[in-house]
Amino acid sequence: MNRLLIPIALLIGACAATAEAQTTQRPNVLFIFLDDYGWRDCGFMGSDFYETPNIDELARQGMIFSDAYSCSANCAPARACLLSGQYTPRHEIYNVGTSLRGNPKYSRLKHIAGTDVLSTEIRTWAHQIQDAGYRTGTIGKWHLSKDPLPYGFDFNFAGTHSGSPPRGYFPPHPKAPGLEDAPEDEYLTDRLSDEAIGFIERNHDRPWFLYLTHFAVHTPLQGRSDLVAKYEAKPKGKLHDHAVMAAMIESVDAGVGRIVDKLRELGLNDKTAIVFTSDNGGYGPATSMFPLKGYKGTYYEGGIREPFFINWPGVVEPGTKSSEPVINVDLYPTFCDMTGAARPADQPLDGKSLIQILRGESDSLGDRAIFWHFPAYLQSYARLDGQRDPLFRSRPCSIIREGDWKLHEYFEDGGLELYNLRDDMGENHNLAQSNSSKANELHQKLIQWREKIGAPVPRDPNPRFDANAEAAAIRKASR
Repeated sequence: MNRLLIPIALLIGACAATAEAQTTQRPNVLFIFLDDYGWRDCGFMGSDFYETPNIDELARQGMIFSDAYSCSANCAPARACLLSGQYTPRHEIYNVGTSLRGNPKYSRLKHIAGTDVLSTEIRTWAHQIQDAGYRTGTIGKWHLSKDPLPYGFDFNFAGTHSGSPPRGYFPPHPKAPGLEDAPEDEYLTDRLSDEAIGFIERNHDRPWFLYLTHFAVHTPLQGRSDLVAKYEAKPKGKLHDHAVMAAMIESVDAGVGRIVDKLRELGLNDKTAIVFTSDNGGYGPATSMFPLKGYKGTYYEGGIREPFFINWPGVVEPGTKSSEPVINVDLYPTFCDMTGAARPADQPLDGKSLIQILRGESDSLGDRAIFWHFPAYLQSYARLDGQRDPLFRSRPCSIIREGDWKLHEYFEDGGLELYNLRDDMGENHNLAQSNSSKANELHQKLIQWREKIGAPVPRDPNPRFDANAEAAAIRKASR
């Protein structure tokens, strides 16, 4: 009997060791990062018009985070936070460009210009992962400098300082690396997916990390004609109904499906973690984040809450969900932990690793607050229902979320807005006066955070401000 038990014990031990090895082995990582893709723009998040079967299946087989955030309500600062692992006051990219965004007659304060290039002295997670022996690639939108290669990437396709697809989603694409000779009828989203497949094929026998950063669904709104026709013929949903946006989203999803098929073909599907999210809220004139208030450019939930999941075979239990508030600076330490990369020794990181949540070892990151700081202006566009006033999607502000509570502070008028997101995720009922103790508590924490991180607050009056012109413009826009 003892002679029988020993081999069985050895077999059990070997199986356990194999399972442990599968859990701890360094995965390849496919990081899909979309542009202007709203919180509800996927089927798994409740869209009743857009079709995303491939993305939905990946989400179902992974962990979905319901309360996931970007660090900014628009493109460049969100990406700078993501790559650096730092909130905006550290890298000083506050807006798209450094000029005032909007009519100077309507802005009461001088904005903080900041910069529009991510400093090469900042070590990105790509640097750390590259040093850990991974082949790193970025395909698509970059937006933080002329060239992403100095930021830890071995390969770049199409990435430049441009925030929009170069002259749209159809050729020509001047000055975009790899796209100079694109065929006349080629659709940009399809090409980026093809390039992702090529990167995976070339590096199938070594660890790789691919940052697939689609231009979609950023303006200009352009879809393939066959897909646009499909959605024009489809009955409209109550939430979503924009045919061109739907066509653009289907192109992304079809590309994801082709990439997953290639992973299976190469035997890499069980060795690859897939991370999916977006840089900010959806484009207001074309999509909806309801019941969230706001859209791209606002610091209400619709402008900063993102669809987010991580699919990691052998580690993340399929079909799991987390309501823990997470933010995109959390991805830097998470990526380091996933790949075995070291964190930078002399560079502060503002996020927390999600690794224990992903492994099911904890359902919380502990007591912490998350923050946003936007000392600038972002002009309005056609849709006005989800912003504080009709002239700007956002004026200079700071935001804190701690637990279920979220506080906005607006610097022009000192306005405070307090919301309990558990009871009022649409931010419809400002509790700053009725619950002044909580508002004061969070306001003090916000002030302390700004002081600690060195966040600049605009205080100087704008000499070009014209109160009468502002009032007239508000009356006209509000009709």
